[in-house]
Amino acid sequence: MKQFLILLSFLMLAVMTKATNPFFKDFETVHNTPPFNLISEDHYEEAIMRGLDLAKKEIDAIANNQEVPTFENTIVAMAEAGGDLNRVLGVFFPLTSSLSDDRMIEITNKVSPLLSEYSTLIILNQKLWDRVKTVYDNREHLNLDGEDKMLLETTYESFASSGANLKGDDRETYARLTAEISDLTNKFGQNVLRELNTYKFFLTSDDLDGLPESLIEEAAIAAREDGQDGKYLFTLAAPVYSRFLKYSSRRDLREMMWKAYNSRNTKGEFNNLPVMTRIVELRRNLAKLLGAETYAAHTLRRKMAKTPENVLNLLQQLSEAYRPALKAEMDELSAFASEYEGKPVELKPWDYSYYSDKLKKQKYDFDTELIRPYFELNNVIDGVFGLATRLYGLNFTYNPEIEVYHPDVKAFDVTDADGSFIGVIYTDFFPRESKTSGAWMTNFSEQFVSSDGTDHRPVVSIVMNFSKPVGDKPSLLTPDEVNTFLHEFGHALHGLLSKCKYENLSGTNVYRDFVELPSQFNENYLTQQEFLNGFARHYQTGEPIPTEMIDRLVAQDRYGAAYACMRQLMFGLIDMAWHNSPDSITTDPATFEHNAYKDVMIFEPVEGALTSPQFSHIFSGGYAAGYYSYKWAEVLDADAFSLFRQNGIFDPATAKSFRENILERGGTEKPDVLYRRFRGQYPTIDALLKRDGIKQ
Repeated sequence: MKQFLILLSFLMLAVMTKATNPFFKDFETVHNTPPFNLISEDHYEEAIMRGLDLAKKEIDAIANNQEVPTFENTIVAMAEAGGDLNRVLGVFFPLTSSLSDDRMIEITNKVSPLLSEYSTLIILNQKLWDRVKTVYDNREHLNLDGEDKMLLETTYESFASSGANLKGDDRETYARLTAEISDLTNKFGQNVLRELNTYKFFLTSDDLDGLPESLIEEAAIAAREDGQDGKYLFTLAAPVYSRFLKYSSRRDLREMMWKAYNSRNTKGEFNNLPVMTRIVELRRNLAKLLGAETYAAHTLRRKMAKTPENVLNLLQQLSEAYRPALKAEMDELSAFASEYEGKPVELKPWDYSYYSDKLKKQKYDFDTELIRPYFELNNVIDGVFGLATRLYGLNFTYNPEIEVYHPDVKAFDVTDADGSFIGVIYTDFFPRESKTSGAWMTNFSEQFVSSDGTDHRPVVSIVMNFSKPVGDKPSLLTPDEVNTFLHEFGHALHGLLSKCKYENLSGTNVYRDFVELPSQFNENYLTQQEFLNGFARHYQTGEPIPTEMIDRLVAQDRYGAAYACMRQLMFGLIDMAWHNSPDSITTDPATFEHNAYKDVMIFEPVEGALTSPQFSHIFSGGYAAGYYSYKWAEVLDADAFSLFRQNGIFDPATAKSFRENILERGGTEKPDVLYRRFRGQYPTIDALLKRDGIKQ
């Protein structure tokens, strides 16, 4: 009897657990947003396992369907499969970057290989592939609209480029390679986050010369909370690190911070050197297996750029155009630094932010600290959201009834000009230990139209790491931080305004080198007086930002354009070097990396400092052989905004065209088709060169 009661209690507990897991039923919340208050970390693992099981059964049903393969019973059915799994992953994965801990990492480590295995099982399901291929081969005889054709094409290509045509042992090799790549990319990202959180620099009052009062206050509070009252705690978190290098007059401390930041993940417990070299080797082997000479050649088939040669040609064009300007910039900065110090100064990478900021102030009488009071976060929110109101007629209303995953997070209803519901956007602005550094936009759920005609509206978030309010002092942003906000908000609009039938074509589900167009397009407004006049007010006096301050902001916008461009080209060339090699890389990582960017080198390499071991974009973030896309999209955004300059930066007709042809269409057509429909021409680098002052 006792054993029976114990068994019964376990069964009851299992039933109760299943009954209470929020993912096992529809979310009974405002706009079907995630019920964060009801979700425990253990719910994720259980729901992912259940979702995987259901998704496999759905895929098996499609593969074993005895009916003749059709677009509806095969392609559309596949697009709709895995809904339960996608729902839990749509909540889980965003939180692994913004609200992570050891348990979340443990779950990620457990489920990542299972998810990779699931994807591989789909791709290597011969019956499923046969059905897809049958539909694709008969596509000319089907009555498909443009979006249907794109779904069919992307489905077919995802199979063909992922090993569906492989036979026998090659299939097992593919499964092994993809599983190991998944594990290692996950490990790489976790190593970056974990090591970043280990750095703490406790300084004294003698070490603070040049630092702004706001940063000093934050450091004092951080030290006190860490049990070091009377000292000042500085970390490598982006808003701390960047301001320290810009303002600290202590060159030795700038060097210490720079070397710590740029030597991360090169040794010790979180060493990423063996991780990344193994990832590169596995990706190269995978590409070879699939018939491509390099991983870059393999992945660029499904990008706007199409080939490594086109990418390298763009990077070369930009390098040649900006190189003379870079020399002029660095000669001027070197002369200024020597004059400022009263002795010869050989510029090092930890000097650039410090001296360039001072030179900028001298040339333009512009101190970014003086403009921060006009960029109080709540006012900036009004301004950035207001940009979408002026351009597209959208309205944003704070909704306290929507549950959030952290007290710092806020949720807003988004409605169109006619009052119709567009979606939900979360804002998550402040750093914390459980959150990755940097800034990004993500989806908790994406837009699509289900078979019953219901338009499922998206739930998106924008995540940043701005300085948190201190006492009575609110969060005051630098122009760069406002720019970051505009950038991520552009991604959010791409997700929110989607009008697509299929989830895997909606919103930001576009080619990687096209996805940055909406975000970088938004950045153009930072220097537009008509935009700034609408929200930039002093947080204490309420006075609008002075016109002369806007003029100085506009005047200095081009300052350092060549440096910024060459730095991005450096990242792009490092990425392409790792992923466009047809042979195994035997050179040590430092030498290999330095050789990759020698043609765009700004400073001589510093021993122990490497970019690659922390380069999350390409080794854990989906930008492998794709980092060039930032410059690719910059060419697009400059060319696109030149039309707004011509017609008016808030011109309704131009904004309507941009919304309808770019923001609403997702990946339903090839990006070059969408862009030419909006712009009326192919883009060139001319608009970018003019915007940066490289070309008149």
